[in-house]
Amino acid sequence: MSKVVVGVDLGGTVLRAGAFDAQGNMLAVRETPIEAAHGPESGLRKMQGLIEQVWTDSGAGSLVGIGIGATGPVDPIRGSINNPFTLPTWENVQVFEWIEKAFSVPITLENDADVAALGEYWKGAGQATQRLYAVTVGTGVGTALILDGEIYRGLDGSHPEGGHMVLDPSGPLCYCKMHGCWESLCAGPAIEQQARKADLTGSRLLEMAAGERDKIEARMVFEAARMGDAAALSIVDTFTRYFIQGILNVTTLFVPEVIVLGGGVMRSADLFLPRLERALQAYTEMVPAHRVHILPAKLGYYAGLYGAAHTIWSKAL
Repeated sequence: MSKVVVGVDLGGTVLRAGAFDAQGNMLAVRETPIEAAHGPESGLRKMQGLIEQVWTDSGAGSLVGIGIGATGPVDPIRGSINNPFTLPTWENVQVFEWIEKAFSVPITLENDADVAALGEYWKGAGQATQRLYAVTVGTGVGTALILDGEIYRGLDGSHPEGGHMVLDPSGPLCYCKMHGCWESLCAGPAIEQQARKADLTGSRLLEMAAGERDKIEARMVFEAARMGDAAALSIVDTFTRYFIQGILNVTTLFVPEVIVLGGGVMRSADLFLPRLERALQAYTEMVPAHRVHILPAKLGYYAGLYGAAHTIWSKAL
């Protein structure tokens, strides 16, 4: 009888599930809006339904287990999510209790950045490495460290939040209660806020947003920068300086072999990666930063599914 593991990726807007065999082949995948504000019970019902659907779609007879990656904070030991920040109404939600009752198989719960990094280590850009650091820049800045194939954990199994390290104490206040953290300076919403507050006289950005500042999106900023728009170029320059500082901090702290970059903002990486690579080549006094490889994520939206599935297969084989 063929066996399958289902990996689940619970994000702030989209819920995905994929079925994987032991070799890491994705046999089926589905997704649906999570609509977190409707409450955790509604979301858990959707999760149960997607798991059942991809299991059926895979054609496998036996479900080995279910790995779940979720936007954090999560408690991987208790199997709970406490994240009213990006999952409104999801406070102290007991995921294990619901899913175990429905499927009676082993279940894991990890931070979504951790499983995305693990997915890239297993089947993506970080294969054959021992030390991988992943940075995902989109709605937030998610980070994770993989050491010898294992997720690095902090005290009580906690997920270290590299995206909330402070880069500029005089910067904007983040929901983490710190000023000028990496996320508050470099995430998509941060780029949008900088653009909406900027002097846009003569800028294409207002035209692109139909004259409404509140409709300026991060992708517009990068697009306008490619056109040579002065305001957009200034915002991208600020983003690049802070992004480089974050990567240099990570490099100094961990000296990984590979830093894998993913997320929506990375679609515009050509505008800032050359500067980042030059900065790493120049920083050799304390650590061999010039030997750290910067690689784009290969698995895209599915990295978390691969990693979540791997948390089960790594124990089952």
